[in-house]
Parts: sequence; structure tokens; C-alpha cells
Amino acid sequence: MRRQFIIGALIIAAAVAVGALLVWLRPEPAKKPEDDRAPLVQVTPVDIRNGKLAVFGSGTVRAAEEVNLAAEVAGKLVYVNPLLREGQNIGNGAVLFRIDPTDYRNAVQSAQADIAARRVDVLQAREEMTIARAELNQFAKRAEGPGAKLYAGVDNNDYAARILPPESLTRQTSTTGEKGNHDNKTNRLATREPQLRSARAGLQRAQAQLADANSALRRTTVRAPFPGIVRSEQIAKGSYVAPGQTLGSIINSNSFEAVIPLSEKEAALIPSLFSGGRIEASVFFDYGGSRYRWQAFVDRASNVLNPQTRTIDLLLRIPNPLRGGVPAALKQGGQADGALASSAPPLLIGSFVEVSIDGMELPEYASIPLAALRPGNQIWLVEAGRVKVVEVKILQRTDTEILVRSDGLGADAKVITGGLSSAIAGQKVRVPEQKKRQNPGKKQKPKAAAK
Repeated sequence: MRRQFIIGALIIAAAVAVGALLVWLRPEPAKKPEDDRAPLVQVTPVDIRNGKLAVFGSGTVRAAEEVNLAAEVAGKLVYVNPLLREGQNIGNGAVLFRIDPTDYRNAVQSAQADIAARRVDVLQAREEMTIARAELNQFAKRAEGPGAKLYAGVDNNDYAARILPPESLTRQTSTTGEKGNHDNKTNRLATREPQLRSARAGLQRAQAQLADANSALRRTTVRAPFPGIVRSEQIAKGSYVAPGQTLGSIINSNSFEAVIPLSEKEAALIPSLFSGGRIEASVFFDYGGSRYRWQAFVDRASNVLNPQTRTIDLLLRIPNPLRGGVPAALKQGGQADGALASSAPPLLIGSFVEVSIDGMELPEYASIPLAALRPGNQIWLVEAGRVKVVEVKILQRTDTEILVRSDGLGADAKVITGGLSSAIAGQKVRVPEQKKRQNPGKKQKPKAAAK
């Protein structure tokens, strides 16, 4: 029993000794750096710009000028322009349709014949007035001559008495106003002057009727008032039209308009908006996977807020919209690629476009990705591995970026765009290390040999 106890104690002592030896002989563990718990974030350098601020917007293209086609006279259509179809282009002054002019030509000839007859009436009245004046002069000479007393007893109802009243009747006329007026009128009729005036009035009336007939004849042919696009047409050869009947509509293709709603804050970035100064702009339209640009300018700004959106509507005038745009990536004055130039579309009525309007000129402003904007108009910058919270003043916002004042951003600022859902000022963060690329075309200088 004692022997077993001694053996057990020796085994335990040997185990303890072996364990102690193993602990004493174990290798030292490698020391690891302290685990850095700072989150890894994605950053983007802040793009600092200067010059004119671009104010962006979007809207719909519409007609700047559109007229309804209507007949001014009644009749049967004897000609309709084959191009007078919806969507077709019509040249300036082109004949659109023609109404049967037969009745209106006859009206012109009738008015011309009436004028000829009225001219004869005028000539006859003029000659009669000349004769009447000569007769009156003869009666006046006889009244002043030796036989003047012979006319004293002439009946007042006699025609000669109405032409040249007796002396007693003349004295009575000077004392009675009403009778004198009657005799004066009688004397004017005796001179045939009113008859000449009536004949001349008839001639003027006939001339006016001829002018109306010529005007109606001209209105049988309807021409395009400007080069345009046929929006609609309800017309066919052989149909009867009435005055005022609408037969279609044409859009002026010399220029279009684009209605761009802007907020009051965005409109304030455009100088001289309401003073009438010329403000340049560019219109962008996507077609077939490519983006094209048209030059435009601000024609006017509405003085009434849109009641639905509470925005200010800017109306951009786009000259020569059918000529085709230039690729948007092409700089001003550059040469377009042949394939893109040949496939450049016209600007279409009703199309949705984006615009860029020249705004105020700033010495410095910043462009920041939209993903970097935080609630409260804040952005998170990274400075020396720590977060810096900055509240910015937004100048313009688009679908991809925001333009802000550069005050308080500092030089070479980097803004956090992802990897961090919440942050506090001074919080440690990590940014991905950017590997420097060695320029393969640049040869390294050989190191100087040690002396």
C-alpha cells in the first residue's frame, strides 16, 4: 500500500516536472500590432472650379409659333398640296390649297365693268355742271343789263326763277333765313355740283367693290406664312369649305421653345434674368444612345409663378431646331465625327430635353458627388485620418452632383461617398491606399556611385 502511494506521488511529481519544463521551454508568441477598429471609407477628391456657374434644368420642347389653317372664302377645293400631311415639312410661301376661283373672277370682271359705267356717269355729270354754270352766268348778265325789269314779274314756280330769282325775291331771301336756305340749296342743285359728287361717290363705291372682289380672288389660294411642319390636317381635294372652317395647323420650324421650370433659388443664380439681357444656353437631347446639343438662349421668363409647382418658367428659344444637333461631347467649334454627324436628328416637338444655362460668374465653387450629401446639407471630409463635418451652401443640384460654395472645404479636400452610415466630428477613419503608378515612359536616373 505504501509502495503504491510512493509510485503515485512520483508519477504526479514527474508530470508536474514535465509540465513545468514544457512551459519553460515554450517559444515566445509573435507580437501583433494592435487591431485598428477604424472603418474603411470611400472618398473622392472635391472638384474645385471657377468661371460661370451652369444652371441645369429640364423641360419639354413646344412650338414657338403655330397657326391654324382656315378658308377665308367659300368654295370647292380644286388643289391640295401633296406635302400637306401630318409631320411633313412645308416651305415658306408654298401653296397649301386652292379654292375654285371661277365665281370670284366673274365678280372681278363685273366690278371692273361697273367702274367703267361709273366713270361715264362722272364724265356726264362734269359736263352737265359746266353747262349749268354757263347758263347761270348768262342769266346773271341779263339781270344786270337794260332788260332787267322784264324779269320782275316772272312766276316763282318757273324754272328760270329757281335758277335766278327776281330782285324782290332776292331781297326777301336776305330777310328770311329758312327760305334763304331753301333757295341756296336750289341754287346748288342748279349748278349740278351735287350730281357730280354723287357720280364720284358711285365710282368710289365701284372701286371698293373691285378691291373686295380682287381680295376674295386672292384668298382662293392659301400659302404657307413661314417654313413649317404640318401638325394636323383635315382636308381633301373636291370637298367644300366654308369661311372660317379649320383645315389644319402648321408649326413654324424656324425656331422652337423649351419650357424650363426653375426654383426661385435656381433662378436667382442667373444674372439679368428679368432685365432683358441675352443669356446663352445649351439644349441636350438623347437619341439612339448618343447625346446631341443645340445652342439656345433665354427668350423670356414668366412673371407669374406656376400655381402647381411654385416655380418660375423660363422659355428658351432654339433657332434652327431641324438642322440637327452636334454631339454633346464635342467642344464648341470642333469637328463632329462623320457617323455621328450624319445620324444627328432634328429636335422633335414634345421631346424631353435637359438644358444648361449660363449663370453668374464665381471666382471659385466646388463640385461634389450627390452621394456625399448628408442630411442637413452636410458633407463629411477626411483630414489626417479623421472625420470633419462641414455644412455647405448648395448652389445647384443635379441627378449626379451638387455645386456648392467652396468656403470651409480647404485645399485638396476629400469627401466621404460611402462606407460610413453615421459619423461624428473627429472620428477615426481609414481610406484605401492608392498605389502610385510609375510612368513607363520616364527613365529613372542612375544612382551616383559611392566614392
